[in-house]
Amino acid sequence: MPIISKYSNDQVEQIVDQLIDVLTEHKAPVDLSLMCLGNSITHILKEHVPSEKRQAVADNFAKALAQSVK
Repeated sequence: MPIISKYSNDQVEQIVDQLIDVLTEHKAPVDLSLMCLGNSITHILKEHVPSEKRQAVADNFAKALAQSVK
């Protein structure tokens, strides 16, 4: 059964394009890009996810990331 998102593909693609544009503008190599995105994810988790749910959200995110690169 496919996962249905509450966000449109256009909305997601627009934000992703803007993130990629910033990294490209700064000529960020892969390792720096991943560090910046990882730090952003950590910030989002710490600032917007209750502490008792953070580990579960991080684990689910990590699993989804691993699945997306297979």
